[in-house]
Amino acid sequence: MKSSLYQQLLNKSTTITIIGLGYVGLPLALAFAKYFRVVAYDINESRIAQLKQNIDPSREIASSQFLEKDIFFTSNPDDIAASKIYIITVPTPIDVYNLPDLQPLKSASNEVGKVLKKGDYVVYESTVYPGCTEEDCLPELIKENKFRLNQDFKLGYSPERINPGDTQHTLEKNIKLVSSSDEESLEQLTKIYSQIVTAGIHQATSIRVAEAAKIIENTQRDLNIALMNELALIFDKMGINTHDVLEAAATKWNFQAFSPGLVGGHCIGVDPYYLTYKAKKVGYNPNVILSGRYVNDGMGAHVAKKTMQLMLKQGKTIQNARVLVLGATFKENIHDVRTSRVVDILHELADFGVCVEVHDPYASQEDFRRYYGFELIEQLRSDYDAIVVAVAHKEFTDLEEDFFIKHSSSNPLLIDVKGIYRKKIKKLLYWSL
Repeated sequence: MKSSLYQQLLNKSTTITIIGLGYVGLPLALAFAKYFRVVAYDINESRIAQLKQNIDPSREIASSQFLEKDIFFTSNPDDIAASKIYIITVPTPIDVYNLPDLQPLKSASNEVGKVLKKGDYVVYESTVYPGCTEEDCLPELIKENKFRLNQDFKLGYSPERINPGDTQHTLEKNIKLVSSSDEESLEQLTKIYSQIVTAGIHQATSIRVAEAAKIIENTQRDLNIALMNELALIFDKMGINTHDVLEAAATKWNFQAFSPGLVGGHCIGVDPYYLTYKAKKVGYNPNVILSGRYVNDGMGAHVAKKTMQLMLKQGKTIQNARVLVLGATFKENIHDVRTSRVVDILHELADFGVCVEVHDPYASQEDFRRYYGFELIEQLRSDYDAIVVAVAHKEFTDLEEDFFIKHSSSNPLLIDVKGIYRKKIKKLLYWSL
């Protein structure tokens, strides 16, 4: 009797291939490699070279986590041909018009389609709009082989729930959504993911349901933050501190705790646009979601304009004023600068002739220059007209007021985007969202 795919993986008579080794794919590959033989594939040869040295380019995973794993890192597509299950975890970005860019997903699907064999499974973890797996990815898989879904191979969708920088809600500790193209493959995928996920498995009723569930997770958070940001805009005009308001409101038992801030990253700032794109395709204009995106995407410019307004209040000139921005990554205590909304502050200030300097203990100088054209500095000056703390890195949260005074010119100004110094600043002009 032929053994199931799960049993074949368990006795290591076949392999599982993970395609795309970023924030999602690498932890997944290493988790599976505790129990199964894993081929870890990425087209980025430089990334593969680092991974072979037990170095995570994203600096999220310690070298010790690579040890005693049955894993083979490769950028050669020939090395994935023998696997029986392919899990695709490539990025799903948006373009300059905020439209879904499916090129990485389609390219990976086409690559798998070239080596797809009868009996194989293909699973997607990338965040997409409902219908994308079956409508956009499936045609790429069968373009050359002309295979029939469920008769020749199985299709699954199990969305990632990785939160960069979060050491509590890890892959193993998050309930895993699993969906598939038929009941048999759903049971097999449930067993396979159960091997690494201790929190449990939720079987979605269809692939589209799983896609929709994933996309609304981040859309809901985006809208909640948008409400806080809009409240911050309103309360600022009233001379009320938003964090004071939220602190008071939080005394009610069912008040939801969200804070205003810059909304960047690969999830919250991107995923809602996948849903709005699909909504328009089916004839519905998603006004609420798009309004939230509009508010959140404008917060960087608002912070910059408020900074310049307060500098003028302090008797400073805007042209050639010197401003220090602390923090460049898209969230605290991580190294990734991609899709960081801090850059909106930099561009707005620079457009008005301000000399902007950026310092971040985590961000890569090379990456920041390549993505945005700004340099990161190591040594701070002592004559900044304003200091903007944009990211709540742990290195910044305990800074004393004297630190800011030391690095400021006369009439010092502190802009605290996250409100981490609230009620601690007495000698400087202080403002927070």
